[in-house]
Amino acid sequence: MSEAVTRTVTLPPGLLASLDPLLREWLPRQRWFAGKGRPVTGFSLVAATELLPPGGKLGLYHLLVRAHQQLAPVPGAPEQPADCYQLVIGDREALPPRLAPALIGHVTEGPLTGRTVYDALYDARPAELLLEALRTGARIGALRFERDDDQEIRSALVPRLVTSEQSNSSVVYGDTFILKLLRRVVPGVNPDLELPLALAREGCDRVPAPTAWFCSELAGESYVLGVLQPFVQGAADGWELALRELAKGEDFAAEARALGRTTAEVHTALARTLPTVTLGHSQVQQLVDGMVERLDAAAQAVPALRPYAPALRSAFEALAELAAEGCTWTAQRIHGDLHLGQCLRSPGGRWWLIDFEGEPSKPLAERRMPQPPVRDVAGMLRSFDYAAHSADLPVPGWAEACRAAYCSGYAQVSGTDPRTDPVLLRAYETDKAIYEVVYEARHRPDWLPVPLSAIGRLAADAGAPSGSTSSLSLPSSPPSPRRPRP
Repeated sequence: MSEAVTRTVTLPPGLLASLDPLLREWLPRQRWFAGKGRPVTGFSLVAATELLPPGGKLGLYHLLVRAHQQLAPVPGAPEQPADCYQLVIGDREALPPRLAPALIGHVTEGPLTGRTVYDALYDARPAELLLEALRTGARIGALRFERDDDQEIRSALVPRLVTSEQSNSSVVYGDTFILKLLRRVVPGVNPDLELPLALAREGCDRVPAPTAWFCSELAGESYVLGVLQPFVQGAADGWELALRELAKGEDFAAEARALGRTTAEVHTALARTLPTVTLGHSQVQQLVDGMVERLDAAAQAVPALRPYAPALRSAFEALAELAAEGCTWTAQRIHGDLHLGQCLRSPGGRWWLIDFEGEPSKPLAERRMPQPPVRDVAGMLRSFDYAAHSADLPVPGWAEACRAAYCSGYAQVSGTDPRTDPVLLRAYETDKAIYEVVYEARHRPDWLPVPLSAIGRLAADAGAPSGSTSSLSLPSSPPSPRRPRP
C-alpha cells in the first residue's frame, strides 16, 4: 500500500468535465455544502491527485474543486466567490449494496464512462489508504501527510464513517483515532490544527492532541485538509448528554460547572501559549459597529426582530460607552464556536473540547483574531437555553441553573466570573442570539421562538441600569466584581 500512496500518476484528461453533471446534483444535497439555495453553475479544478494506480477495479481520486454559484437563485444573478471543497471520489464498475448511501452517480461521458462514482470515505479500502499515508508520512502529488512521531499509529485499524450530520466528515479507526476531513477548505493556517497543536505544546490535556494531519501545497499556499486525533472511546456528546438528563428530569448543574472549569482551563492555556492583546476604545468601537451592522441586517431579514432592535442596539452602545470612558478588555485566541455539541464527556466524567475550526462561514483571518474569552462563554450560555427548549417536557429553571453553574465553574479556574462584567457578556450573548434568529428563520422556522424568547429577555435587560445582572443569574455571594482596567 505504501507504494501506491507514493507514486505519481498523470490524471486522465477531462476528469472534472465528466463528473460535472453528477456533482451539480450531489454536492448541494450534502450536509456540509455551504451554498444551499443557490444553483451551482459549474466547477473549476484547484488540484487533483490519483491515489491508486490506474487500471484496477477501484479508482480513487482526491479533488479540490471550486463550486461556482449565483449570488441569488434567479437567472442572470451575479456569481459570488466560489467555495473550495475537498472530495475523495472512488469509481467502480458497480457499487455493492453496502456502498449505496455513497452513490454520486453513473458516468456517461469522458474518461470514466460506464463507471459508477461515489464518496469514497464510505469505503474501507480508501479510508485505510488515508490512514496508511498519515502513518508513513507520505507525499502524493501536492498532498503532504505529517505526523507526531511521539504518538504511535498502528496499521490495520478498521475504519467506519461517522454518518451523523456534520459540517465536515469524520472517519473513526478502530475506536483509537478519528480523522476529521475538512470539506470546505481555504488557504492559510486553520485553527482546527493550529490551536490543538498549541494546547498540546502547553500541556493542556482538555483537547485531544493531533496525532497526524495532511495538507496540500498549491501555488505557495497551504490548505489544511484533515486532522487525525485520538478517539475518546465511549464519550458522550455534550448536547446529547444534556438532552438525556433533561428527559429524565435530572439536574445538569454539576456537569455544567465541570464544563465551565474545562473551558477556563483551555482559555488560560491559550493565553499562556499564544499572544494576547488589549482592546481599547477604537478596537471595541469596531466590535460594536460590527454587532450593530449584524443587528440592522437581521432586522431587515426577520421582521419579528424589529420591535426589539432599539433595545438590542442599546446593549451594544453600552459597551461602546464603557470603552469611551477608558475601560479596556483583554483579547486572546478562543474556541470561536463553543456550544454543547463541541464538548465530549468521557465515561470517567472528564470533559474535552473539540472542533476549533470556528464558525466556518466567517473568513479565516477573522476566525484567527484574538477575541474576549466571554464570546465562548456567551455561546455556551445560549446552548443551555437551546437544550432547555428542546426537552419534550419543560424543566423549570434548568437553563438558569446550568448558566449559573457554568459561570461559577469558569470562575473557579480563571479567577474571574463572566457575570461580573454584565455589559460585555450581554453584548456577546445578544450578538449570538441575533445570529440564531437569522439562522432559524432561514433554515428551521419552527425553532425561531427559541432565540426570539432570548431576544425578549435580552432586550428587557438592555433597558435595565448598567450594573443590573437580573438575567445573568448571579449567585448570592459572587466573586468581587472586577471591572476592566482603564
